[in-house]
Amino acid sequence: MIRLPAAATVANYTQEDKLHKDLLIFACAFMNLAVVLWLAIYWVMGLHFSANVPLIYQLVSVASLVHFFRTRKFEIFRFVQLSLFLFVPFVMQWSIGSAVTSSGVMLWALLAPIGALVVSGWRDSVPWFVAYIIMTVISGFFDYYLAVDSTGVSMKTIGVFFALNFAAMSSIIYFLVRYFVLEMDKIKSQLDQQHQLLAEEQKKSERVLLNVLPNSIAQRLKEHHGLIADGHADVTVMFADLVNFTQLTESLSPEQMVGLLNTIFSGFDDLCEKHGVEKIKTIGDAYMAVGGLNRERSDYTGDIADLALEMRDFVSTHPDLSRYGLGIHTGIATGPVVAGVIGTKRFIYDLWGDTVNIASRLTDEAIQDVIQVDKTTYNRIRHNFAFEPPATIHVKGKGEMVMYRLTAKLSEDQRRGNSTGSFRTVKSQGFGEQISP
Repeated sequence: MIRLPAAATVANYTQEDKLHKDLLIFACAFMNLAVVLWLAIYWVMGLHFSANVPLIYQLVSVASLVHFFRTRKFEIFRFVQLSLFLFVPFVMQWSIGSAVTSSGVMLWALLAPIGALVVSGWRDSVPWFVAYIIMTVISGFFDYYLAVDSTGVSMKTIGVFFALNFAAMSSIIYFLVRYFVLEMDKIKSQLDQQHQLLAEEQKKSERVLLNVLPNSIAQRLKEHHGLIADGHADVTVMFADLVNFTQLTESLSPEQMVGLLNTIFSGFDDLCEKHGVEKIKTIGDAYMAVGGLNRERSDYTGDIADLALEMRDFVSTHPDLSRYGLGIHTGIATGPVVAGVIGTKRFIYDLWGDTVNIASRLTDEAIQDVIQVDKTTYNRIRHNFAFEPPATIHVKGKGEMVMYRLTAKLSEDQRRGNSTGSFRTVKSQGFGEQISP
C-alpha cells in the first residue's frame, strides 16, 4: 500500500479546511444578498415587524464575518452562521403567519444541515438536521393550532413568494454543492498527482535498492526490518582487481578517476546482468560478484567463469580504457558462505566465510590478466574451459592449496573431444599453448 508522507497529508487537510471556510463565506454572502432583497420586499409590503427579522439576521451575520476575519476562529463563525441559517427562517415564518402565508420561508432553514454537511462533515451535520426536523414539526404544530388565516397578503402574492423562495433556496443549495464538488475534484486531482509523484519516488528508491542488493534480499528488506542472514551451502565467489590503477590515479584529476571507474564498473554491472550473477560490492578498484544465490540458474560456476573472461576482455579492448594500459587479475572460489545485510542506514549486503577468503587470496596472488580458480571450481567447469597445469600456493589460514589458471572457454568441438577423452590443444590469451586431456 502506498501511503502519503506526513507533509502531503497535512497539505491535503489544509486544502480541505480552506475549502470549508470558502464554502461557508460563499453561503454567508449569498444569504446576505438574498436578505437585502427580502428586507426591501417586506418593507414595501408594510410587513415592518417581519422586516426586522432579516435586518437583525444581516447585522449578526456581518458581525460574525468581521469577527472571523479578525480572529480566524472558524468554529465560532461556523456555529453562528449555521444557527442563523436554522432559526431565522422559522422566526420569519412565525412572524408572518403560517407556512402558506409566509410562502414556505422555513425552507431556507434547510441550508443549516446541508451547510454543516459540506463544511463540517456528515457526523457534525446530524444534530443540525435533527434540529431542522424538530423546528419543522414545531412549525407545523403552530400552523395547525395557532395560525391566522388572514394576513392581508393575497394568494397571488403568496404564490409568487413560494416561487421566489424555492428558486432562491434551490439556487443557493445548487451553487453551494456545485462549488463543493468542483473544489473536491481539484483536491482529488492534486492528491492523484501527489500519489503519482510518490509512486515515482518509490520506484526510484526501489531501483536504488536493487542496485545495492540482490532482488530477493531487497524484497525481504521491504517486507520486514528484521535481521537478514542466510547460509548458502554452495556458491561461486569472484574478486576482480584492477592492475596499475593506483599509479594511474596520480596523473588523473578526481573527475577523470571517478569517470574511469564508472566506465569500468558500469561495464562489469552489465556483464553481471547478462550472465545472471549478483554484484556484491566494489572496494576501491576491486569488484566482487557471486553466482549461486539465485537458484534458478544451475550452472552458476560456469556463469562466473564466463563473466571473468569477458571482464578481462572488456578492460583490454574497451576504446576508453585500452590507452591507459590497465589490466585485471581475478580469483574465483566455490563453496559455502554466510550472507546477510549489515547496518541500518548505509546498509550493505555482504558475504563471509573461507570461500570468500580463498577467492580474495587467489586474486592477490594472480598477475595481470590472470584468472585463478580453486580446485572445486576447476573440477566443476574443467570440461568446458581451458586451464594451465595446476600450481600450489600458500593461503593464509589454509596452508598449501592447489589452484588453476583459467585461460579460455572451449568451443563446442573441443568440448565434444574432451568428453570422449581425447587430447586437445588450446591457444590461450597470452599464456602460450595449453595441452589438456
